[in-house]
Amino acid sequence: MKKILLIGYLFLMYSLTGQAEGYQVNLQGQRQTGMGHVGTGLNFGASSIHFNPGALSLMDKNWEFSFGGNPIFSHNTFQKQPPSTYEAYSDNPVGTPFYFYGAARISDRFTAGIGVTTPYGNSLVWGDDWDGRYLIQDISLHAIFIQPTLSFKIFDNLSIGAGFILSPGSVDLSKALPVQDQNGNDGQVELSGSTIGYGFNVGLFFQPSEKFSVGVDYKSRIDMNMEGGDAKFTVPESMQPYFPDTTTFSASLPLPANLVIGLGWMPNEKLTLGFDFQYVFWNAYQSLDFDFDPDIPGGDSKNPRNYSNSAVYRIGAEYKMSKKIFVRAGFYYDQTPIPEGYLTPETPGTNKYGMSAGATWNITDKLSLDVSFLYIQGQKREDGYELADFYGTYYTNAFIPGFGLNYSF
Repeated sequence: MKKILLIGYLFLMYSLTGQAEGYQVNLQGQRQTGMGHVGTGLNFGASSIHFNPGALSLMDKNWEFSFGGNPIFSHNTFQKQPPSTYEAYSDNPVGTPFYFYGAARISDRFTAGIGVTTPYGNSLVWGDDWDGRYLIQDISLHAIFIQPTLSFKIFDNLSIGAGFILSPGSVDLSKALPVQDQNGNDGQVELSGSTIGYGFNVGLFFQPSEKFSVGVDYKSRIDMNMEGGDAKFTVPESMQPYFPDTTTFSASLPLPANLVIGLGWMPNEKLTLGFDFQYVFWNAYQSLDFDFDPDIPGGDSKNPRNYSNSAVYRIGAEYKMSKKIFVRAGFYYDQTPIPEGYLTPETPGTNKYGMSAGATWNITDKLSLDVSFLYIQGQKREDGYELADFYGTYYTNAFIPGFGLNYSF
């Protein structure tokens, strides 16, 4: 009976990722973050490598470098479905997404650059003994985008650009198994592995007047196909022959395609407004399947996710207080793609509101300092994962300061 129970939980509850908006991290530039992460319809120099490579050839300087990071302080609360009064709080490590951009003008029409960003990732710790330990105890997921980019100015107000994306990624997770040894300790499974994915980013930027600009950016889907990941099982001695020490696994995780349409408007010389509509093709994530080698009892694992496409609505403003000081504010609404009955606690997926602020200090004509602050509030969600019959109410929020430096000449 214990063997049957173990296999059932093992195959129903495997997951490599957090929830949709949970493992897509939109923190690729402090100026954009301060404006609610708008940027596709604006020209912010080297950071256009990520937001819209079409705008890169219209940057003001011949050389530009930009780098920065954002510590993420996130919190999750779970309240089990009544009549239970159980409540749990996550103890998440501080996330550390970062970015680097470097760009150089090759000629009057061509500009080249490279960007290194971390647009996907998730770190979450619920603890070893919480009620959902058979679903997840902790997870760490990382994906880095390395993007060499080339941009071409067709006319003085129209440009295009494209970049190749190389994406190394890794994952580590652990969860308990519902079998106990003679001392009452749960079994354990730990999964870890790494892989490399490939994709592209293409953009178009058009500025019909000094007051208006429009941009379109498309990032392709990237399939992170993992082969030979390590699977380590800790089970009672009587079950060890069914789970060899050298077990490996193969799995595939999609990083979804993104389409962003952005508008920029300067009603006067001091104020800039930005509007972005982001459409995320999350329907690429329909199932998370595992192939174990050698085979373990019950065969391979198939875990439905059934994600739906979702949208993000963004608005932001920048105000020029002086030649040296710019201030910003922004807001966005991020829809969750997770349908009812498919919510798991790796990073609970809810509709989220983001409110941000930021500033730039031009220290010299060549060097500037950017700061930003983003607060994310998830809507209360009463839901669960039907296949595991694990339901409750989730609350999420995050506090995210940011710092960056820019150097150009």
